[in-house]
Amino acid sequence: MTNDNPENKWIGKRTPRPDGADKVTGRAAYAADTTMPGMIWGKVLRSPHPHARIKSIDTSKAEKLPGVMAVMTSKDIVDFPIDKGPVMLGIQDMRWMCRNVMARERALFHGHPVAAVAATTQAVATEALKLIKVDYEVLPWAISVKDAMKPDATPLHDHVKFDGRPSNIAGTLEHKKGDVEAGFKEADVIVERSFDTEAVHQGYIEPHACLVSVVDGKATIWSSSQGQFMVRAMSALLTGMQQSDIRAIPAEIGGGFGGKTIVYLEPVALVLAKKSGRPVKMVMSREEVFRASGPTSGSMSKVKIGAKKDGTIVAGQGTYWLQAGAFPGSPIRGAAGCAFGPYDIPNAHTLGYDVVSNRSKVAAYRAPGAPIGAYAVECVLDELAEKLGMDPLELRLKNAAKQGTKAVHGPVYPVMGYQETVKQALDHPHYKAPLGPNQGRGVASGYWFNAGGESSAQMSVNEDGSIVVMTGHPDIGGSRASTANIAAELLGIDHSKIQVLIGDTSSIGFSNLTGGSRVTFASAMVVTQSAEKVIKTLCERAAKIWKIEPEAVTWDNGFARPAGDNAGKFEPLSLAQIAAKASETGGPIGAGSSSNTAGAEGGFSTHICDVEVDPDTGRAWVTRYTAFQDVGRAIHPDYCEGQIQGGVAQGIGWALSEEYIYTKDGKLDNAGFLDYRMPVMSDLPKLDAVMIEIPNPKHPQGVRGVGEVPLVPVMAAVANAIHGALGLRLYSLPMSPPKVLEALEPEPLARAAD
Repeated sequence: MTNDNPENKWIGKRTPRPDGADKVTGRAAYAADTTMPGMIWGKVLRSPHPHARIKSIDTSKAEKLPGVMAVMTSKDIVDFPIDKGPVMLGIQDMRWMCRNVMARERALFHGHPVAAVAATTQAVATEALKLIKVDYEVLPWAISVKDAMKPDATPLHDHVKFDGRPSNIAGTLEHKKGDVEAGFKEADVIVERSFDTEAVHQGYIEPHACLVSVVDGKATIWSSSQGQFMVRAMSALLTGMQQSDIRAIPAEIGGGFGGKTIVYLEPVALVLAKKSGRPVKMVMSREEVFRASGPTSGSMSKVKIGAKKDGTIVAGQGTYWLQAGAFPGSPIRGAAGCAFGPYDIPNAHTLGYDVVSNRSKVAAYRAPGAPIGAYAVECVLDELAEKLGMDPLELRLKNAAKQGTKAVHGPVYPVMGYQETVKQALDHPHYKAPLGPNQGRGVASGYWFNAGGESSAQMSVNEDGSIVVMTGHPDIGGSRASTANIAAELLGIDHSKIQVLIGDTSSIGFSNLTGGSRVTFASAMVVTQSAEKVIKTLCERAAKIWKIEPEAVTWDNGFARPAGDNAGKFEPLSLAQIAAKASETGGPIGAGSSSNTAGAEGGFSTHICDVEVDPDTGRAWVTRYTAFQDVGRAIHPDYCEGQIQGGVAQGIGWALSEEYIYTKDGKLDNAGFLDYRMPVMSDLPKLDAVMIEIPNPKHPQGVRGVGEVPLVPVMAAVANAIHGALGLRLYSLPMSPPKVLEALEPEPLARAAD
């Protein structure tokens, strides 16, 4: 449901995707498509051990192999000593990044890079890796959160301490509201449960890839990333180059979902290119993607919620232990901050623990941490509703956050639409539809912060009146389409006259990452500011043509019109007519804007999920799914729906089938799509998206982020639906057939006895 504004000509319309034709015809150029004359191939040598001290590396034989042009180790990457304190770039600490890109003192996970080569062919590079001799001292390792926190666990980092002692607990984050102990004393019903989730990968179709050229000390990087400015900054810091000597160009990106917000290959390829004097191309295999790029965290959690007999929640407590992988930085902010986000709870406490273990460093994954937080809270809420004899949606509506609610993580909510998502779910035909045998229905809600941040845009008027808009954000979720709609609406011209480009680091002002559900929000602001400047200039040029004061000109639906005493004296001038006379009235017309945008407000969603379970095989599958979300203003409804459907599909995989599986030797055992079970089309029903538009008053077009909150409620909705089907609750993800059968085991035995 969208509130189509009849006054809008383009905002809210399902206009053609600017990149659609190129992508479906194969013309779009991705990072792995990039080639250059003289290009050579880079490959990485990775640790065969989950934890080992690197005593020595001998690269001499590899260097002598014909066709090898360069070899590198951690000695070629800038060292940021751990004991010297943080070196932050955004949310990333370069002390850890320099060791993640290339192992330094120790290899900390199976697949950790320890050396790299560049050679004339991929085959030669592969052979060269075999000639590098690494002397390892194998050390004890821990994969799970539980094992990493045991008193006798080997600390991964000597300088990481907890309670004054070396520890694998690298940090904590805590939120408090009211007096949680006093709140639980008021409760008539209390439910406390523990949960486990496994690490899951973002599963983007395109693996990490880059091509790096260095000429006269100046580097150019083409890569698949969610932020070319991040690539430039990290590559500069890790190689010792100046940012002004690096140009980072964003290729089309085949998915990221947060997994391409850090670098893996770019600094390595840059070093190899400098050493060899040749352009170096690197492409991860799918196995390398799984072994060495960031999944999101696995977790343990414990949630306790208390309510009065009438369903008023009086206290909530959540504790989360999240895997960071080999280096600190798990998304405890999302788990601890978003877990109780949809609710008005007077007494609440959340605590997150950041735990390192011998697995690849985690990266962001769509509302990082929030799905883990919501999974535990929403399952406990479902059980609480059952004990109270309440409808689970009615319980949520009774305790819903609203305008003026102080959130557990601190802010006071402004205008927002969580209550509306619950109300529409309650009234929707899906919620009232009958269920068949072995079927169940579950509900859950979710919240994500959303973000603003630094963005830049440039708008130029061409001589024929068409427009080029350039922004600084890689387009993953449809930002070009939204930008085109907004620019056409503001200027009052046809959508087909707008071309939207993504600028590189040398052609557009600084723009932060594509992530955090920030890009349409932030880019719309700077595009709006640029359009306002262009319109002002267009009015000034019309005034020159008419020889009147600029203040006597207004802009209306693509035309400059005389106003005041001059109204009706001149024929209106179209944008194209003014552009045609630009050289006579002052020269090219264009404007740009850069801003650290503010005013982003959180997103809320409520989901209904139906599942069916085969009691003989334990297989569970989703038969119907409806997601209700406050999207603020749907600038491009197709993309809003696509974001919601994509998040739901990923959550279903997280809930039912996806997990990292390790061998007894600490090695990832399912590093590929054949064994890592992501859902495909045949695994999913039609996913219905109900868009609710409650505009964000702090944004010129009412935008609030859409892309991340759709994933947040899914696992809990599926888990609650499975309970509805079985009458049993599972507290561990994924709810795969073996786990379902294990939960059902007493019942088949009883049937056999009958």
